[in-house]
Amino acid sequence: MPELPEVETTMRALAARLRGRRILRLERRVERLRSPLPPDLERKVNGRRMVDFSRRAKYILIHLDNSDSLLLHLGMSGRLLFDGAPRGRHEHLTFFCEGGTVLRFVDPRRFGLLLLIPERDLDGHPRLAGLGVEPLSPAFDGTRLEALLAGRRCSIKTALLDQRLVVGIGNIYACEALFRAGISPRRRAGLLGPRRCARLARAIVAVLEEAIAAGGSSLRDYVGADGQAGSFQNDFRVYGREGEACRRCGGMVRRIVQGGRATFFCPACQR
Repeated sequence: MPELPEVETTMRALAARLRGRRILRLERRVERLRSPLPPDLERKVNGRRMVDFSRRAKYILIHLDNSDSLLLHLGMSGRLLFDGAPRGRHEHLTFFCEGGTVLRFVDPRRFGLLLLIPERDLDGHPRLAGLGVEPLSPAFDGTRLEALLAGRRCSIKTALLDQRLVVGIGNIYACEALFRAGISPRRRAGLLGPRRCARLARAIVAVLEEAIAAGGSSLRDYVGADGQAGSFQNDFRVYGREGEACRRCGGMVRRIVQGGRATFFCPACQR
């Protein structure tokens, strides 16, 4: 599933190409993705100007000039692609935009999501209301992280995947950030203490920013809106490297399962 860097990369590409442009025509070929598409969607968005783009957690928000917003989630295999030939039966939505740009939503598994929400209702919408702090916002640092983790008896790796605490990190970047911070993924979240929390917060921000600069990570389905794969997977230090030598100490990278998700770490480096 695309995580924060992949969603942020996609959102920035949309903004660079489409900010200020109108949706001239929307074509849809299905009635539902993960959930039903909004009734009269075409009538409500055709002719509307896309005044801005933003991201909340793993959601892309397209802010329209009539005080509505399109809330879009890529799901597990969803992609937003510019122009080119039609993508066949998995192209469920096609936006024909002012200036000649065509934006295609392609989703083989149909786990994606598209909702139309009044701007005034965004903060309280069920999809957004319970989300935690943005890790790339000024509100996120070691002190905030320590407060969020206080009293948590679960492992720190499990806590980092809890979208009610910190949003968007995901499995890959949690593994990479914990390695950089030198923290065992099995350590109890509520017992990290201020120094480890400070190291971890800095590592989270660094990993996410580097991944965004690399266009995200392409392991299976993800490509950017220009059709190009991300390259951060070439810089993984532990993720997917079970049995290989640790790039810091030369020890062996291990894989364990936590909460049903694979965790990769170096037992020698991460305490």
